[in-house]
Order: sequence, then C-alpha cells, then structure tokens
Amino acid sequence: MFNSFLKRSLLAVCIANPFFYCSSALAEAKAESTEPVMQVTDIKVKGLYRVTKGAVLLAMPIQVGDTVTKDDISVSLKKIYATHNFDAVDAYINEDGVLTIDVKERPTIVNLTFAGNDAIKTEQINEIITSQGVKVGETLNVIKLKELEASLEDYYHSMGRYQAKVNTILVYLPRNRVDVKFNFVEGVNAKIEQINIVGNRVFPEEKLLGQFELRDSVPWWNFIASRNFYSQRFNGDLETLRSYYMNRGYVRFNVESTRVEVTPDRKGVYVSIAVKEGEQYKLNNFRVIGETYGHSEEMERIIPLEKGDIYNAAQVSHTEEILANYMGKYGYAYTKVRAITDVDDENRIVNVNFHVEPGRRIYVSNVRIVGNSITTDEVIRREIRQMDGTWLSNEAINVSKNRLNQLGFFESVEVEPKKTGMDPDSVELVTTVKERPTGSIKAGVGFGTETGLTLNGEISQDNFMGYGGKATLAVNTNKYDRKVELSYDEPYFTIDGVSLGENIFYEKFEAGDANLVDYTNIRWGGGLNIGYPLNENNYIRYGLTYINNKLSQTNSFVQIQKFWDMYADNSTTNHVVFQNYVGSITYVRNYLDRGVFPTDGNKQWTNLSVAVPGSDTQYYKASADTTHFWPIDREHNYIVNFRAMAGYGNGYGRKHGYEQVLPFFENFYLGGDEWLRGFKYNSVGPRALYDYTLLGNNGVVATRDVVGGNAVVAGSLQLVVPTPFASEGYDTKLRTTLFVDAGSLWDTTFDKDYVKQCLGNCEYMYDFSDPDNFRVSYGMSLVWMSPMGPIGFTLANPIKKKKGDRTEFFSFTLGRTF
Repeated sequence: MFNSFLKRSLLAVCIANPFFYCSSALAEAKAESTEPVMQVTDIKVKGLYRVTKGAVLLAMPIQVGDTVTKDDISVSLKKIYATHNFDAVDAYINEDGVLTIDVKERPTIVNLTFAGNDAIKTEQINEIITSQGVKVGETLNVIKLKELEASLEDYYHSMGRYQAKVNTILVYLPRNRVDVKFNFVEGVNAKIEQINIVGNRVFPEEKLLGQFELRDSVPWWNFIASRNFYSQRFNGDLETLRSYYMNRGYVRFNVESTRVEVTPDRKGVYVSIAVKEGEQYKLNNFRVIGETYGHSEEMERIIPLEKGDIYNAAQVSHTEEILANYMGKYGYAYTKVRAITDVDDENRIVNVNFHVEPGRRIYVSNVRIVGNSITTDEVIRREIRQMDGTWLSNEAINVSKNRLNQLGFFESVEVEPKKTGMDPDSVELVTTVKERPTGSIKAGVGFGTETGLTLNGEISQDNFMGYGGKATLAVNTNKYDRKVELSYDEPYFTIDGVSLGENIFYEKFEAGDANLVDYTNIRWGGGLNIGYPLNENNYIRYGLTYINNKLSQTNSFVQIQKFWDMYADNSTTNHVVFQNYVGSITYVRNYLDRGVFPTDGNKQWTNLSVAVPGSDTQYYKASADTTHFWPIDREHNYIVNFRAMAGYGNGYGRKHGYEQVLPFFENFYLGGDEWLRGFKYNSVGPRALYDYTLLGNNGVVATRDVVGGNAVVAGSLQLVVPTPFASEGYDTKLRTTLFVDAGSLWDTTFDKDYVKQCLGNCEYMYDFSDPDNFRVSYGMSLVWMSPMGPIGFTLANPIKKKKGDRTEFFSFTLGRTF
C-alpha cells in the first residue's frame, strides 16, 4: 500500500520538475491516493561512485525512524537533485520500511581542451569558463555547457566575429568520467563598411570620424586605426566622441542612439550614430569648497582655469587631479576632489565648485623593499624621497618612482602605499622592483669587403656588486685600436649625492686602419671627476684628466701638415709627444620616464672640455645632444623619438707664430651605429689631401681616407613600434624602431687657398667649410635587452651620400647605447 502511495508521490514530483529522471513504475502511479505511510527503518543509496553516502543523507530531511509522507519524499528528492551531483534520482520503499534512493551520478570533468581558437588566447577562455563554474574536477552540467557556448559566442560577437560558432564534444570515459572539448569556428572579423554620424552641425563628419580608432576606410600610413569591428573599441570611440564635444564646451552633448547592422553574410557591419550637440558653454566662476584645512586659497591659485574660457571637461578633470595631489603633499593621500557643475542654460555658462574630501591624514610607518636580490636596500632607499615616520606624500612617491626608473637597474618599479591593518592612519610604503641584468659584455661587430671583420669589446657593471656604482673594464683589440681602460664611478660618494669617479687608460690607435688618415697615436693617462645634483632632474659634473699623446706621422697630408709643422718644432724624428691637462664640465637635464627604453619625456646633455693653459696644445671642444619621446597612443606602443647632437672645437692662443687649432686627433667623426646608421664607422666627413710636393706647386691628390672635422651636426627621427611576433609584456626587453638619420661633418679652419691645384680624385674634395653636405639614411633597428647586455640589429640604406662614402646595409652591435 505504501509503495502505491510512493509511486503516486514521485509521479507528482516528476511532473513538477522535468529535470528528474522518472522510472516506468512511477509513470504508472495513481495520483488519487493520499494514504500516510510508514516508518523508515533504514535508508540505502544505490549508484554512488564519487559522491559519498553521507553527502546524500545530509541533503535529505528524512532520517531513520521518521514517519514519511509523499510530501516528505518529494522534498527529499528535490534536495538531493539540488546538489547538482546527479542526472537522475529515483526512490522506493519496501514493506519493511527500507527506503532506497537510486541515483545516477553526473560524470566528473577530467580534462578541458580547446581547438580552433586563434583569435582568443586559451588563458582568456579559461577565465570565462571558470567564472561559470566549469572546470576540471567539477561535475558535468549539460545545461550549463549550453549556456557557456552561448556566452563564448557572444564574446566573439563583441570582437566583430559574427560567424563564430562554439560546440562542445563530450567523450565519456570509464569510472564515470568525461573529457570536454570546445571546438571553435571563429570565422572572420566583420569589416566596417560604413560609419554614419547624423545630427552634427558644428563639426564635419570627417573631423569626428578622425577621432575614432574604428574606421570604414584606413590609409596605409595609419597604424592605429582598424576596419575590424570590436564592440569594446566602438564603445571607446563613443566615449572619445563625447569627450571631443565636452572638451569644446558642448556640455549638453548626447549620443541619442547607435545602430549596428550586420550584413547577410555576417562579414560586414554598417554603423549609425545619432547625436545631439547642443550649444557651446563658457566657464564662469570656479572655487574650492569642502574641508581644505586652510589651504583653499593656495588651491584656488593653482587652478589652471580662466574665467571666460570655453568649458573643457578634460581640463576640469585635470584640475581635480591637481587639487587632490596638492592635498596629498600634506599627508591626505586619499583625498577625493569632485567637480560639481552648475550649468546656466540661459546664459550658456558653467560654474564649477571643486568639492574636497581629504579623508584621514596618513603617515608612513615603514618603507619596505621587495624584489631586489642583487641591488642593496641602501641603493634603492637613497633614491626614495618618502621617508619613514613622515606624512604620506603623493609627490614624494612619484619622484621616488621616477628616480628609481632612471637608474636603469630595473625592468619595472612600483611604489605603493598599503594599509598595515593595525592603524587606520598609517600605511606601509611597499617598493617592488624587478631587476634587469646591469652587467654587460659590450661588443661591436662589422664586416666589409675592404675592412674585413672588426671587433671591439667592453665589460661593464652599472650596479657594481649591488652598490649602485659603475665599474668598467674596456678592452679593444680590433685591427686599428688597442685600448685598455679601467674606470669606476660612485654616484653617492657622500650622503648628499656628490659623486666621484676615476679612470686610467692606455691606447694605441692606428688611424689608417679606421678609415682615417694614416697616423699612429699612443696615448695614456688618467683622471678624476666630481659631480652633484642641482635638483631632482639636473646634474653637473667637473673633471680633470691628464693625457700623454705620442703621435707619429707616416704620410704628409695637407690638413695636418700645418699642425705638424707647428708642434714638431723642426724635430728630425717622425714623432712628437704632447702632454695635456684637460678640464671639463658636463651638465645633464633628465626628465625621461625611465633609464632604459624610455617612452615619454626628454633629456639634454652638454659638455665643454678645455686643454688648460700650460698644456702642449691649447684647444676647446663643446658638444651637446638632446632626445625627446612623445607617445602617440595611451598604451605607449607607438612613440615618436627625436634625437639631435652638435659639436664644435678649435684652438686658442698662438704657438710658433701660428694660431693654434684643434688637434686633428681630437676631431669629430661621423658614421656608424650611434649616429648616421647606414654609413661605416668614421667614414663621413672631409677627405685627407695628400701633398704632392714633388711638383713644387702645392698640388694635391684627394683620398678616400677621412681626416675628421671640427664641426658636426646630426639628428634622427624615429618611430617606435610594437615588435612583430613578440609576446605581450616584452616592451621592457625589446624595442623596434623605424628611423631616418641625417648628419654633416665639416672643417671650418681649412684654408682652401693653401691648395693651388688638384691633381687627382678631385671629386673627393668636399666637406671643407661647407655644412650643407648632409648625408641621409633610413632603416629599421631592433634592440634586445639580453642577459649579456643590449644587442642591436640594424638594417639601413643611405638615400643621400657622397662619392667615396663607405656604406653598410646591415650592422650588429652588442652593448649599444640608447
């Protein structure tokens, strides 16, 4: 009798919930019985593999000894099914009161695989499916899989892939397990066929579409715009459109509606945007309100807004940041500033109140440094301007981060205040660094049909033993230069930031093998320098160096004969020794955002060197260079870089009746990987003229050898672009640039009247007192910050050159500077 009752109750449950699996016996139950029942003497569970019996019993409201009714059975079955562990649940009770629960467990997911997903990374898919509870080790829910398929297709549609389809394939395994394979058919990105903006009367449609990343037509030179439709980019473009109007005073601007229509083949879309521009408004009054703790007058003075200006939402937002940062200097690090606008539609003016909520005043209990395994804490702490036990200052944090980035020791630097959990008014300043290899083995490699293989090398450590000093041992052993130099620079010789450096060197330079005039210079010496910061971004250094030059001449060249006659002093030997004491002053102004691979900011460097009175030769050299970085996009993937340098040198005073000149071995040279790529090292500039004295008429023969000049200018315009095929996150290790280089080297002191007649190779006679002989090249370079130091690869092609110039299409350098 009870069995009959149970069948009827289960039938009711099955009808109420279609997800239940119902046995044929229950299907035959009669619903008219309402008899109560029996006492449960025992509970058995059949069909368990992974789920324990205790888990089933725990989900049931029925226990042994209970007297059950059909409602009790119905509730129990629902609760067991609600555990999501079973595909089917059945039950029956015999005459002895033994209640048997018969279940069919859902299989366990043991593997998730993906096929056909090229547009979406596997990591992204994992995040999506995990967020919906589908993961290895969980039970399979077919309904949830169908929902997940739809979610993934929607994700593809948001990327403009309207042809995308996602199917799941289930492979059932022994022991109630299942493999789930997601099969993706991605289709193609839908192209934007047309974008229409309606309702605009102030700005032409072409101007507005020019602000968009998405385009219906893309010129070849535009690297940022795209015809592929993406929902996220489209929403971003709508926000850009709104900002464009708001920044020009149209405070009532509104996007009335948008419409995206997909073509029947789902390969194209038509986009329509309806806008309402409204009228242009001007800024009227503005003031600071809220709790400022007596700083309101100073805060109003630093507001970069003017009454009567066209209202600009971006400037208002920028003012919010300025005011919040100002309060941050006094320890109110979590200050919130909100611009409250009062729009007068009748007079078309906007009044702005900047409401300040400073919050609690915060101080720094501790500065903690994380991630430095090589660099000592002291090196990092001396660059941090936020001290322990002082009020937290946003300005000090930003300066600290910039100074650490400019060291060039780290790939990344994060300086973040974090709550300690003990005192609500204190934070711990956590400085997290990721170190880069600061030691490098620098080398240059070149090959030419005339010069053969050339090599030079240098071993340096910019963060010597982790103490922040720079130690260098440079050894050059190529065919024209043999040089050994040992130097060390301590940037914090004193606690106030006074630096001290010293170096000793020996060099034998065979100029004839370096594309220069034929002479030999053996030089040795040493020097000291001392420097100190003028402020956070400006630095000055003074130096004094002793240089002993032993110069020998093997050929008589016009450009150096006058110099030789002046200093050889009728010597019968073919060599002369010069002892010079060279004083120098260097000024550096650095506003780059980081020391290696900058993305924003600028840096200037100037130097003046003078061979002081009492030296065997008296001369001066001045040089300067500048570099600027301007990011094009918000992510700093595309950056314009401009570099330029200039130099000039000459002699001062008289010697043996001659006006002193810049020694020819101190000349400037041009060409190579640093300046004017595409031309061989030292291959640009005035050519050496051989004095053909046998004719007795001062006739000369021009050669291809370069003698250098006393004046030089050079520049480079570069576009930094994302490195092709490089994984995301490698922007601090790889840099690819497209460049155009230009430069000119000339001699302002050469007397053309000295040359009466050209006897040969007259086409090489140029670059004398003529700065207009520019060379120009273009190309592409790739620099990799390897564990051994920076490695550079350059492809360059000269587009303006002179006869006799030595060029090179490919160059490779290990240890290139930036």
